[in-house]
Amino acid sequence: MPQPPIDVGFTKLLGMRFVEISADKVVLTWKVTPQLLQPFGILHGGVHSTAVETAASIGAGYWWGERGKVVGVSNQTDFIRAVRDGTLTATGVPIHRGRSQQLWQVEITDEQARLVARGQVRLQNLTEDGWSPGQ
Repeated sequence: MPQPPIDVGFTKLLGMRFVEISADKVVLTWKVTPQLLQPFGILHGGVHSTAVETAASIGAGYWWGERGKVVGVSNQTDFIRAVRDGTLTATGVPIHRGRSQQLWQVEITDEQARLVARGQVRLQNLTEDGWSPGQ
């Protein structure tokens, strides 16, 4: 099964590292650095959204496999607790996997296992020719 590229581009720039990758669960971690903070000294919400999108997309891609590619349709991320430093962990699991779309939920926790953000991503399943099976 071809596997989606990981540890490249934006997620690599943010320092995200994959701990576990499968079609049923994706876990990634990263260290909060000064470069990732917004002007008020807390982790930028875009970093949380990126972690949510990344975990969901990689897991969805592994599940969809050789049938084609997956693309994000929506990303809804809630910020629960401000973070200024430390290491965070994002864990993504599927909620629904269908013929044409998938829905994944991702929880981000700090080193004390406190929930700091939570999100979900809806993804469209595409065949190699760019066609969605649900069309």
